Amino acid sequence: MRAVVREGVEMTRATGVTVVVADPQPVVRSGLRTLLASGTGVQVAAEAATWRDAVHLASLHRPDVLIFDLEMCGGNGTDAIAEVLHRAPGVAVLIFTMLDDDASVLAAMRAGASGYLLKSTGDDGILRAIRGLAAGEAVFGSVIARRLTGLLAVPTAPAEAFPGLTARERQVLDLVATGLRNTAIATRLQLSPKTVSNHLSVIFGKLRVDGRSGAIVLAREAGLGRR
Repeated sequence: MRAVVREGVEMTRATGVTVVVADPQPVVRSGLRTLLASGTGVQVAAEAATWRDAVHLASLHRPDVLIFDLEMCGGNGTDAIAEVLHRAPGVAVLIFTMLDDDASVLAAMRAGASGYLLKSTGDDGILRAIRGLAAGEAVFGSVIARRLTGLLAVPTAPAEAFPGLTARERQVLDLVATGLRNTAIATRLQLSPKTVSNHLSVIFGKLRVDGRSGAIVLAREAGLGRR
């Protein structure tokens, strides 16, 4: 399939949430553009039909959210996620796909995706996910959330997990895995939010994940965050 790249020049003056839509199917790109053009406060900066164009446009436009199909033609979806986060670390990646198997979900989360929706998701769910990701949240569709719960339901021994972390880093990771945000963790541990943020940066590096959602997956697999 020949690459399709459509860029909106007017986006340089845009306000609100911006997205890049990356999907191999023209009908999907068109549908998302129509949805987001309906006074939602979300604007499409560019469209791409290949993963290479998705990486390029995400690094060029630095949107709030990259909407990305794991089945993008011409490349490995998880490799593309990692490349996007390397070149444009402030972009939140929302997986929007038909793939709901365990391997795809976990691979996307470990690569650094911040959200995962199936293409059966309704318009309201898509908009909520985009706004949530733009606000710094991790967002999963109901089907994916149930699947993740099942995948992470078998506990291991938390005391033996992540020996490379300090005791304080393990405390922070444990609270992150329960779903607490930085301000709540800071209050719980009597730290400043900046200190919590610094701890998280070190934790992400030690765990070799690209962000909060990847750390949560690994932490819950190891039995943390089960309070």
